[in-house]
Amino acid sequence: MRKNVPRIIIKGGVLSPAELKSIAETAEASGLKTISFGSRQDILLPEATDETILDNFKGFTVVKNSSFPIENIVSSYVSTDIFPTTAWLTGDRYLYILEQIRYEPILKINITEPRQRLVPLFTGHLNFIASEHEDYWYLYIRLPDWEKTEMYPALIYSWDIGKVGQAVENILQEDPETIEMIFDLVSDAVDTDNRTVDKPLEVPFYPFPYYEGMNRTGTGKYWLGLYWRNNKYDLEFLKVMCDFCAELKIGRICITPWKSFIVKGIPVESKLQWEKLLGKFGINVRHSMLELNWHLLVANDEALSLKKYLVANFDQNDISTYGLTFGIANYTRRVYYFTSIVIEKNKIPENLTEFEIRDTYNLLYAKNFDPNTREYITHVQDVDKVELPGLLMELSQMYFEQLGNKIEDEKPTGSKKEVVEVEVFQCQECFTVYDKTYGDKTQGIQAGTAFEDLINDYSCPVCEAPKAAFKSKIFIKQLD
Repeated sequence: MRKNVPRIIIKGGVLSPAELKSIAETAEASGLKTISFGSRQDILLPEATDETILDNFKGFTVVKNSSFPIENIVSSYVSTDIFPTTAWLTGDRYLYILEQIRYEPILKINITEPRQRLVPLFTGHLNFIASEHEDYWYLYIRLPDWEKTEMYPALIYSWDIGKVGQAVENILQEDPETIEMIFDLVSDAVDTDNRTVDKPLEVPFYPFPYYEGMNRTGTGKYWLGLYWRNNKYDLEFLKVMCDFCAELKIGRICITPWKSFIVKGIPVESKLQWEKLLGKFGINVRHSMLELNWHLLVANDEALSLKKYLVANFDQNDISTYGLTFGIANYTRRVYYFTSIVIEKNKIPENLTEFEIRDTYNLLYAKNFDPNTREYITHVQDVDKVELPGLLMELSQMYFEQLGNKIEDEKPTGSKKEVVEVEVFQCQECFTVYDKTYGDKTQGIQAGTAFEDLINDYSCPVCEAPKAAFKSKIFIKQLD
């Protein structure tokens, strides 16, 4: 059974250093030693077994085990300025929209853009996804009792997102069964500045990004991603870090859905100070990608143990999982997965609960290994734990074999593109790729410049690793 953990609502996963410090200080004064982060960009308090502790967090919305359900709003604000994004969708736009949502939602709301991969698009009940039209959003709805996600038949204006969301919640008592019924009821309830849907949503495929460590942005500043294996973040470090952010006038800290957080806008001149701070607290910022991209059940030691077992097997066999994400979950038809591969633990039959039997698992993978397809394919069922490493390696090989070919499956007959192998050079520290086809505009290197012709002092544009850190790789590429 899923464990309900008390949590603090952090709207959009965005909070100020002062707010995070206040939470850390309150948690410490309440006898807690750590806090954790949730998959909906909220703050979890797994150590707060006494609910009276939760009353100490004044000024924050705290969801207790027994309280009325309140859901956090997920947003891809965290991706702005550091990952590809829709041109018109700035960080300020996200903040304005979040400010307009002034009620406490009982439905899960996602506010995202389609190019980034760090924040899932379709795991909410109401999924607002940025369109190419400035300030207009697709809306995909999947109410709690619905089996499928349906597209709302109009684009939603940015400043209407809050009132549309509230209007949908207000009509839940009428048990709307179709998207057309929701559209009619919402249109009757509120005035909105809708726009016609003139083309279907296109979600391009990108490999999952690396989100840890100190990395340089296109503006010349840095961003820092921090991740703890056990999702237990030390309060003393958080307090000191928040003070440092305030000193540098860094206004926002962003929680990711991957049990980590990101600090953006770090000045170049303070990079060494940040590295000293991390070193003082003994913080590792170069975890292997074998263990970074996992989504586990909250405060579940069994899931964490299984992850460690599988990661150790990957490492022992020198397996690459670049671009893949993994989830460990208990079997349930109602869960919304958002990873490339899902390890699903089967439920023990009720008539066998008194017997000791081995756990069994199912393995599923998203169509084209892209969670945004929302279609999962069962690879195997009812396998033992010892079989999982080999089967996951098999899926990893399948992923790399089809990488670059999946677009052909979606094209009409006769429109296939030629697929060729291209040599690129990949940084072994952060996995940034140098492709001579494009060069490196951030360092004034023209397109067509071979890697061998780069100056010896060339460094990675993201993590500043030296030229020697790049290794030759063969990637699959489609010709226009």
